[in-house]
Amino acid sequence: MAAAISRRDIETRFAECCFVVLAEMGNQKKAYLYACVAVLFWSTSASAFKICLSPEHLNVPVLPLLFGASIVSSIALFVYLLFSRKLGLLKSLSRQDFLRSALLGFLSPFLYYTVLFKAYSILRAQEAQPLNFVWPLTLVLLSAPILKQKIKRRDILAILISFVGVLVISTEGRISSFKLTDPLGVALATGSSIPWALYWIYNVKDKQDVVVRLFLNFVFASAYVFLPLLLLGELKTPTLKGALGITYVGLFEMGITFLIWLKALKLSETTAHVTNLIYLVPFVSVVVIYFVLSEDILPSTIVGAIFIVGGIIFQKLRI
Repeated sequence: MAAAISRRDIETRFAECCFVVLAEMGNQKKAYLYACVAVLFWSTSASAFKICLSPEHLNVPVLPLLFGASIVSSIALFVYLLFSRKLGLLKSLSRQDFLRSALLGFLSPFLYYTVLFKAYSILRAQEAQPLNFVWPLTLVLLSAPILKQKIKRRDILAILISFVGVLVISTEGRISSFKLTDPLGVALATGSSIPWALYWIYNVKDKQDVVVRLFLNFVFASAYVFLPLLLLGELKTPTLKGALGITYVGLFEMGITFLIWLKALKLSETTAHVTNLIYLVPFVSVVVIYFVLSEDILPSTIVGAIFIVGGIIFQKLRI
């Protein structure tokens, strides 16, 4: 009689099969796989934010959540730099490089996530997520005065299309009344796109290794959050569940998922092949929100997300 196969043997053989499949896949297929994994993780972010911030769940305040997540992400990126033998690049950075990283770290993660987390603490996850997704169009608007780029008619029309989506979501479909569900929350969710867009605009001049740059951004952000927490006396050890939530946000919204996305971009024949998948995030997020948070998804959320994403896609079309 053949010997019984243990669970460990099954797991080992499954892992071997996965490695074989990955090895035989072409680079473009691998790129799609990595991109889909990143999209899936980012699609859970809205639910993770709400679980951490909501009094009904973990009730982690905004700044402690950002501080813990920034520390976790910094550690994850440090480990990556260590094993990829890139830590030596830190020694070659100039004073100007560190100053630029300090500025970028203030814009994001510090300012961006502070505003975004506050929005999530006020709004429902299904509202905050698509409203925050207007940042590509904010990037277009801010690039005009900062980078001296011309705004075309297509850009203006795209912005108007997405703005309709913002109105649909923020008024729950009652556009004619123009009564926002929560003016402060809407302002914060859409306004978070400003520091995020500025972060990418000023990133254009940063020639550092992309992972080194991101690592320094999170290190500086951790320092920025540490100071107000220290002054306000809010440096407290989170509960076990709170720590797990913070760790999830730090790894799968920030650190590891960004590395997975970079891998997808590196393997892809062109960035357009995988970057278009990012438009799935608002819609997959709604599904996750429905099942994880049990929020009743409003039709206005779906319609508004379609307008927002549609405006962004229209702006990028070359016709």
